[in-house]
Amino acid sequence: MDEVRVASMDGIELAAAVHRPAADAGSRGTVLLVHGISSDLDEGGGFVRLADRLAAHGLTAVRFSFRGHGTSGGTPQGVTIAGEMLDLQAVSAYAAKEFPGPLAVVAASFGAVATGLSMPWLGKRLAGLVLWNPVLDLRRTFLEPELPWGVANFGPAAMARLAEDGCLVLNGVFPLGRVLFAEMPGYRPIEAYTAHSPPALVLHGDRDGHVSFDIARRAAETIRHWEFHPLSGATHGFHGPEHEAAAVAVTTRWLRDAITLADTLIRLDQ
Repeated sequence: MDEVRVASMDGIELAAAVHRPAADAGSRGTVLLVHGISSDLDEGGGFVRLADRLAAHGLTAVRFSFRGHGTSGGTPQGVTIAGEMLDLQAVSAYAAKEFPGPLAVVAASFGAVATGLSMPWLGKRLAGLVLWNPVLDLRRTFLEPELPWGVANFGPAAMARLAEDGCLVLNGVFPLGRVLFAEMPGYRPIEAYTAHSPPALVLHGDRDGHVSFDIARRAAETIRHWEFHPLSGATHGFHGPEHEAAAVAVTTRWLRDAITLADTLIRLDQ
């Protein structure tokens, strides 16, 4: 694994890590790993283990921390959806320059928001997309939360503190600012996915108390070339070892096949 720094489109420096296949194997393609709202490039360790597995199967994996997360520049209070879209644009450009060949994305939870809203320009470049417990509806997750985590973190008392102090402390540890929530009514990631998404695999735990399992399932039933893979008993983030192992294994197999197909088509066109 190599640690690198990538400058975002507005100059904020992002921490990233690159996992390469063995030198004698070469790389068949690259996968960007896009983390959730209060995580970082490790995604609780799940992205580290996924990146290692992808590299073992001949794929280059690029993990990165959005601005305001981990050791990237910026502050948590300055996190915005637009800023995360700038970061994703910069890291995807870095990957395209450094690692030519098919490109895919794995986006977890809130990482699916910036990823989805980037589909008009990013989607056509992707060989495949994997979504882990994706946030597809900002209103029902944050603004009018329906599930226990959302009610606890974004209910009336929390929103009153946000209005008064300009800051809301997610899970008691991660401060978020006003601008992020001011953006949310104007963004509809599921519509961007519907219009522009490449083939995708959606993995979602049926015990997720953070992000709606039903919204993800209905989206996968509606959007062309989306597959839905429920994980029985899994909570948000696949934190149980058996659920994480299943998510990593299913994701790796699916991406390996999607990138192999894309690489074959590229070679036939040459």
